[in-house]
Amino acid sequence: MLQKGELAPELSGLDENGCELKISDFRGKTLIVYFYPKDSTPGCTAEACNFRDHHSELLRAGCEVIGVSIDSAASHLRFIAKQELNFHLVADTDKKWVEAFGVWGEKKMYGRSYMGTFRTTFIIDAEGRIAHVFAPSDIKTKTHAEQVLKWLKAEEKA
Repeated sequence: MLQKGELAPELSGLDENGCELKISDFRGKTLIVYFYPKDSTPGCTAEACNFRDHHSELLRAGCEVIGVSIDSAASHLRFIAKQELNFHLVADTDKKWVEAFGVWGEKKMYGRSYMGTFRTTFIIDAEGRIAHVFAPSDIKTKTHAEQVLKWLKAEEKA
């Protein structure tokens, strides 16, 4: 997994509309890239809706938000429409993003092993460096955007 201080990989991917998004498109701003396992599941929906509900505060703080999962663009379109999301979702169907950020790996649930995305959020500073990583154990899906805002405010004071 990428760590604080490392340069974010220069990746591009297609959003829900098939438009290309590149990490470098957001230079000069703080970029929040949050990885989540699957559209329309309870935890992922709670997290996405929390980012939706706090999107204007994040914009005022100079941040942009991108959600990333291995779901298709069509799945993302349905998820965005149903939840009225106000930010882009990258359809990482080829797993370039999850692998480059180091959030793809073996998971276990109910005694079963499978490959999947570890729920992780990276805050990338204006110069393209990882400023902070919220590891899977740190993330509270129902209040994650508030966790990010709290971290941003603490950084402003530091």
